Amino acid sequence: MSRHDLIRQPDGRPVLVTGGAGFIGCNIADALAERGHEVLVYDALSRPGVERNLAWLKDRHGGKVEAVVADIRDEDALARAAREAKAVFHMAAQVAVTTSLVDPREDFDVNVRGTLHLLDALRLKRDGTPIVFASTNKVYGDLADLDFRLEGERYVAVDPEVAASGISEARPLDFHTPYGCSKGAADQYVLDYARSFGLRAAVLRMSCIYGRRQMGTEDQGWVAHFLIRALEEQPITLYGDGYQVRDILDVSNAVEAYLNAWERIDAVKGRAFNLGGGTANAVSLRELLAHMGDLLGREPDVRFADWRAGDQRYFVADTSAARRALGLAPAVPWKEGVARLAGWLGESRRLPAHPAAEPPRLPGAAGPSLVGRGM
Repeated sequence: MSRHDLIRQPDGRPVLVTGGAGFIGCNIADALAERGHEVLVYDALSRPGVERNLAWLKDRHGGKVEAVVADIRDEDALARAAREAKAVFHMAAQVAVTTSLVDPREDFDVNVRGTLHLLDALRLKRDGTPIVFASTNKVYGDLADLDFRLEGERYVAVDPEVAASGISEARPLDFHTPYGCSKGAADQYVLDYARSFGLRAAVLRMSCIYGRRQMGTEDQGWVAHFLIRALEEQPITLYGDGYQVRDILDVSNAVEAYLNAWERIDAVKGRAFNLGGGTANAVSLRELLAHMGDLLGREPDVRFADWRAGDQRYFVADTSAARRALGLAPAVPWKEGVARLAGWLGESRRLPAHPAAEPPRLPGAAGPSLVGRGM
């Protein structure tokens, strides 16, 4: 049986998902189990509420999902989990810029040391186990060298190429904040282990991912956080002026990218790809809040505060390389995806949702976790 066949014809060995009780990690675990794979979720369950995500996975898939409750910094436990894995999705991370500024040492330990433990465990296996790593667009820094102008309710890039296509992988790396440094260092370690030791490894540098089972907070998962606050009729704080632009991507599209990266690992090993909504799903915070107001039938209560460290006025990923190399389907339109998330949040929290917020129609996913802290 070829390595390609292993993806479509499960062979009994588990797929390891670090941070698998987290938002994107749980989505990946769910998709793998639906395809018939055994899944090993490795998560410290240290973020409040993520134990519900693991329980949800087990309820859906029973014995196909097993869990190791352990910290990503526990080298021995991580090596044992990796020993029998046929593939690894490394989603475990410290995920918030704000937390990294409070405790940069822990941020380093989780994001760099934890990743190095995992890479070395795979190197020492010497069996070609693939790994796909969750990186971030923060590796490109604050983009302060680019000029932007205000058009309507959003910033737009003055550079016509950036305005048309977004930020590509050719953009020089420029780590800002301890979080940017730690995720950037881990990103580079993964790529170098592919180069130096032949690991079958690829990196996905994510923009803002949103979707079902995202239980967002002010520090991470801001699309869901805005919706939760709006549904609960609580004030929402915008840091900066609200004209900043992000390309948001539905989690179903992110899961497709991760699974396709595994499927095509021999073609994409040693490469990093931007993963986001692209220009078609670029939206300012003000535009997003206006859409949420339309969905819920009332304007959110919005307040403003100073810009936060490392915040980008604009980030839109050029996703053309990922679309070509990974064979990705068109992204879910952002208005449709946000409506689905609003419907799911209303149902899961038993909160009233406006009829425009349609019930979700996508396969399930999960909420965030930390230190096994999954994305």
